Amino acid sequence: MTYKLTRWAELGRLNGHQYVIKTIVTTEMVDAVADYFKVKCYECLTGFKYIAKIIRGHEGTDMQYIGAGEESFGYLAGDYVRDKDGVSACSPAAAWVRDTMGISLYEWLKQLYVKYGFYQEGLVSVVRTGKEGAELIQRMMVDYRANPPKEILGSLVVKINDIQTLESFDVRTGKKTHLEQDKSNVLQWYTEDGTRVCVRPSGTEPKIKFYMGVKGNSIEDAQAKVEKLTEDVKAVL
Repeated sequence: MTYKLTRWAELGRLNGHQYVIKTIVTTEMVDAVADYFKVKCYECLTGFKYIAKIIRGHEGTDMQYIGAGEESFGYLAGDYVRDKDGVSACSPAAAWVRDTMGISLYEWLKQLYVKYGFYQEGLVSVVRTGKEGAELIQRMMVDYRANPPKEILGSLVVKINDIQTLESFDVRTGKKTHLEQDKSNVLQWYTEDGTRVCVRPSGTEPKIKFYMGVKGNSIEDAQAKVEKLTEDVKAVL
């Protein structure tokens, strides 16, 4: 996505009528890149059918699609085939980086971290099988809604998104705003220092998943935060 935005900017094709899409559990680095290039970033539920729905909603308008991605490396480079295809995104980006800068895609990624922020992600999946397991997972979601965490990694939780009620709650002001997207049994917690945790029961497996995203002062700092957050999540399960 950064590759396409960079190229569009170089060619003078960005005019404020472009947009990108990411799923609600995808890195916040996408938001940072979109903000830099001044393009709209939409969020949707996990699954490329939701990405395709947003693209369909913009057909016939002056908004231009740039790209979309999800945390599990799926990417949609163009709107001609509306399903994930990471190869179509990675190959031209790798070739362009090598031809124009003489470096590898990984080396460019390190430069992007310096420019946009040191973002790192993690995932904890907890399996609870059988009828009792399913009931436990649902009870966990009820408990999280009733008693959300007040801080994560020592940083205060400042915003809570409930994708089931489509409400975003500003903890500091008490203000609630409506979220424009499809409903799902998902909670998101955001902290002052840029950490985000999403908790989501799997729709196809007896699992509850915790998606973690942090922003550090360096790659090492961000990785250390993810490791500590992973330990903290596992400790309360």
